[in-house]
Amino acid sequence: MYRLSFIIVSFLMVTLAMAQSPHGNDLKVNCNQCHNPSGWELDVYLMRFKHDKTNFKLEGAHTQTDCKACHETLVFNEAPNECASCHKDVHSMSVGNDCVQCHNSKSWIVNNIPEIHEENGFPLIGAHNGVSCNECHTSETNIRFDRIGNDCISCHKQDFATTRSPNHTALGFSTDCIECHSPLATDWNSDKANHDFFPLTLGHDIQDCTQCHKTNNYADASPECVSCHQTDYNNTANPNHSTVGFSTDCISCHTTNPGWTPANVNHDFFPLTMGHDIQDCTQCHKTTSYADLSPECVNCHQTDYDNTRDPVHRDTGFSTDCVLCHTTTPGWSPANVNHDFFPLTLGHDIQDCKQCHKTDNYADASPECVSCHQTDYDNTRDPVHRDAGFTTDCVSCHTTNLGWSPATINHDFFPLTLGHDIQDCKQCHKTNSYADASPECVSCHQTDYDNTQNPIHRDAGFTTDCVSCHTTNPGWSPATINHDFFPLTLGHDIQDCKQCHKTNNYADASPECVSCHQTDYDNTTDPNHKAAHFPTDCVACHTTNPNWKPAQFDHDGQYFPIYSGEHKGEWNSCTDCHNNANDYSVFTCLTCHKKTSTDNEHRGENGYVYESNACLECHPTGKG
Repeated sequence: MYRLSFIIVSFLMVTLAMAQSPHGNDLKVNCNQCHNPSGWELDVYLMRFKHDKTNFKLEGAHTQTDCKACHETLVFNEAPNECASCHKDVHSMSVGNDCVQCHNSKSWIVNNIPEIHEENGFPLIGAHNGVSCNECHTSETNIRFDRIGNDCISCHKQDFATTRSPNHTALGFSTDCIECHSPLATDWNSDKANHDFFPLTLGHDIQDCTQCHKTNNYADASPECVSCHQTDYNNTANPNHSTVGFSTDCISCHTTNPGWTPANVNHDFFPLTMGHDIQDCTQCHKTTSYADLSPECVNCHQTDYDNTRDPVHRDTGFSTDCVLCHTTTPGWSPANVNHDFFPLTLGHDIQDCKQCHKTDNYADASPECVSCHQTDYDNTRDPVHRDAGFTTDCVSCHTTNLGWSPATINHDFFPLTLGHDIQDCKQCHKTNSYADASPECVSCHQTDYDNTQNPIHRDAGFTTDCVSCHTTNPGWSPATINHDFFPLTLGHDIQDCKQCHKTNNYADASPECVSCHQTDYDNTTDPNHKAAHFPTDCVACHTTNPNWKPAQFDHDGQYFPIYSGEHKGEWNSCTDCHNNANDYSVFTCLTCHKKTSTDNEHRGENGYVYESNACLECHPTGKG
């Protein structure tokens, strides 16, 4: 009986399990995982359902909550996930409906208020760190936190409006409090006021704003120095700023150090270096008007200029601009004369100016070489400069080395290379007049030209300009003939000139192909060039390759297309069309185009004649 009851209960449970579940189709678990066999009561000892596998993990206080508090129906997945679906929004939507932004599932206590504010762009620092939430978030309840904005003025509009020292509203101060006040401070101390447009340094580091800002309108204060220091400017007597006409912009010379010292005058327009480094301004500035003093050297040093005797500056016409030769070193030495217009190098490096400047007027000395070296020029014998007509400009051949050597003659108009590199000038210059020597090759080499036999230059009519074929190598070799008018390539690259030039007159050889290759032309039979009336200009078909191959005959371009179009590949040899081997001007189309088929194709064509010339007349391009 017991076994039968057990079987019936088991059967009912299986039957119910197979029937429709009251929990919806999505719950895929057996009933016995939550219910006991004796009834539908839940058995906490049997329950093996894992809530972690759903999209709402039970944590904190949610683990102690009665299932029915969230699952109001037997279809469990109809329970919502949003906090607001179970928890009433006591904050009246002032902070949103996502409770987890501030709360966790363990407790409603909020411990991360500073972090929350920082995430929203308003960190609770300085005085804001100790303020109650309701002091800023004011409403009819203490748990409604309406957004008030992150700008200072959102909370401090009343502070801004009621401030009188200075009057923020009247002065048009910025409503962004942190421009002057530190957010880290616990009071309104204005040590952090941004005064960068006029830095408060040294003597300007004044804590009492009213010393400079005389009225409540702070914008009235001028950044110009004289707006505060006009009295200081007027009363200064050493030097008298007002009389001298000094700038009223104090920072031109002074810093903000109390007492106005040290003061640095910007004297860059006239640097005070060495001998000019004078502490007593009155040594140069004789009057109280400092602007009257000229920067010209002679303004102070006219007496020095007039009394100088070595050399006499006045009589010589030296410039009164002392810096051209002198620095500001006391004593005027060392002095460096700018002699760049005539460099004093080597033999010209003379310490005694009088060797060249014979008079006190230094401007009289000429930079021309011959002005000092006429005697040297006249007396030179190797070679005789005067008779040879050499230039009197010594630097053309000589440096300033003592003894005139080494001397380098500019012979670029006729380069002295290789065989022309002759040290004895007389080998070419037979007379003392070096200008008589001709640069023409034949002027020295006429005998060489006349006596040359291989080949005979005279009979061949070769040019007497030796450089056309020869370099200046001794022995005349190697010689290179410019044969560009008839390139000697491949089969024409012949070393023995006589193979082409049959006579001593090389000018007689014709560049025409047939002048050498008439026999080749006449004896060619495949095809017969003469019978076919081929041109005698070999290059029309051949290159200079030996044996005449490969040869290219432009049959398509000059005559009839056989390498392209419909006739391409339809023939084997020239005689397929040219049936007269002795005359290639004769051709036939009838070898391939038989009468019967041709007549059939042209039936009804007016004027049709079965004849090769008629074919060409209608089909000049070989197309049907």
